[in-house]
Formats: sequence, structure tokens, C-alpha cells
Amino acid sequence: MFPEFLPPAVHQLSEATSIEMAQQMQRQDVITPLSPDPIATAYVCQGAGEPPLLLLHGFDSSLLEFRRLLPRLAARTQVWAIDLLGFGFSDRIVSPRFDPAAIQQHLHSAWQQLIGRPVILVAASMGGAAALEFALAYPDCVEQLVLIDSAGLSAGPAIDKVMVPPLDGWATAFLQNAWVRHRISLRAYCDRTLVTPDADCCTSLHVAMPGWKQALIAFTKSGGYRSLQAKLPQITCPTLILWGEQDRILGTKDATRFQQAIPHSQLVWIADCGHVPHLERPEATASAILQHLPMSPRAEQWGRTEENRKESTRLAQSDEPDRES
Repeated sequence: MFPEFLPPAVHQLSEATSIEMAQQMQRQDVITPLSPDPIATAYVCQGAGEPPLLLLHGFDSSLLEFRRLLPRLAARTQVWAIDLLGFGFSDRIVSPRFDPAAIQQHLHSAWQQLIGRPVILVAASMGGAAALEFALAYPDCVEQLVLIDSAGLSAGPAIDKVMVPPLDGWATAFLQNAWVRHRISLRAYCDRTLVTPDADCCTSLHVAMPGWKQALIAFTKSGGYRSLQAKLPQITCPTLILWGEQDRILGTKDATRFQQAIPHSQLVWIADCGHVPHLERPEATASAILQHLPMSPRAEQWGRTEENRKESTRLAQSDEPDRES
């Protein structure tokens, strides 16, 4: 059974990984500083182990973007995928803002209420820019970064210049068009045979969610994510940069620019792959990530603290008098 909050078109999914991901999707009411009302936030969680991974999707996308990668990672450790504010299947009605600062506030609140311990952020495309800003703002929350064909070195989208009525309606109608979204997917992949009807459904399913048009306009008019190049030397956590050798969306020059700018970073190229290695080469992408998952000192410390807390609780309970005596 699919969650009731998903659009009816979810029944058009045909691939096992897509169906399973959609069926496992949940929404949690997340309390944020953005609104007096909680924001229903969509997520999927699989697996167990430390340190947990948190997956962040790209622009005008959803956590379904990780349908082929998440199960492979969850075989090793706990993995979360969360829809960013204004995107995917999270609620768009409650929040008054959809700019990068609001996305960061919402993500931190979601992290606090759902996970609450240091994570490895695995982020693709625009999600990479969101992950970099999160790591800069909350370094104690992030053990490592994994950037997959990441944004963050260029200025915001030029489309923000046309986000005024009536051009904003025309622009979103253009992006809503099934043929346009299909053409974008074809450009994102190196192997175009992977752009199947199921893939098209995954990339467009969230478009039917209430408030999609208004949130997309608001985010784009905010300017989106600006260049973070000047801040990259401040990244203190180890960073793995994964990049498709045939990326036709962002090109390939930014891969080495990220590596040169971020301390303690390593670049791994994904062969025969375009802009979406997590979809096009999920085995190679998962393997590269899992090879960089040693138990971190902070995760070990958190584990010891948690075990001590549980032990203290157990001892306290054992010292309590018998309630029935």
C-alpha cells in the first residue's frame, strides 16, 4: 500500500525499487522556527548501524531520487532520505518561506527530531549546496560529506529573472510539462535507455503535490543557492567528491575545483556516467561511499554515551521498589 499523501500517479510506478521506496515513505510533523504549525516532512529510513547517512536530493526533485542507492547503503548502516523544504512530498502549505535559509532551518529541525546524532551527509546536485551550508552552520552535526555532482560553485539559477507574473506561471508550466522533464532526464543520464517510463514518473510525481508551483516560484525568486567557493576552505569534515565522467548538466570542471577548495577532500570519478551516478551507477556509487565509512570518533563517542545512558536507566529501574509490593 502507498501512503495516502502521495498523488494517484504513484500507481504508475513499475520498477521494484521505486515501488518499495514509495511504499516505505512516511511523513513526520517537524516543529520549526518557520511556522507555529509543524511541517509534515517526508522521509524514508532503512537499515541499522553507525554512523547514520542522510541523503539530500537535488533541485525540483524528491527522495525517490535515491531509490536505487539507498537499499545498497542500508545493507551496511542506517540510512535516511529526507525531502527538503519546498520539494518532494513534504508539506508546502505551512511554511511562509522557501529560500535556502529556511531550508537549512527546516533540515536542522528535522535532523534534531528524527536523527539527533552526527550524520554523514550524502547530497546530489543542488542538495550538495544545501549540505555544504548545513555543514558550515552545524559542524557538530556532520561527520563527513559526500558530494555527488554537487552544485555550490556557481551563482543561483538565471530563471529567477523571469519569476514575475505572468512569466513565473509560464516558467513553472514549462517545467511541469512531461516532455520537458523527459528531455531534462535524457540530458542527465549518459545511458539514455535508463530514462524509462518509471524514471519519468519518479521525476514528476511530486509536481502533483499541493503548492508545488508556488513553492518553486518562491525558491527561485529567492535566488537559490549562491556560490559557496569563498566558504569551502572552512569545511572541516572529511569530504568525498563523486562525479560522473560524462556530466552534461554541470560539466566536469567543478569536480576538481571542489577538491582543490575543500580541505581533507578526495575525488572519485564514476565512469560511463552522467549527472546522476546514484541513479545510473548505483553499485559503483554505493561502493565508493561505503569504502569511506570508518567508525568516526564522534560516532564512537555518541555510541558510548548512549550505552552509558541505557545502562544508567537499567540500573535505576532495577533499584526501584516493586510497585506491586
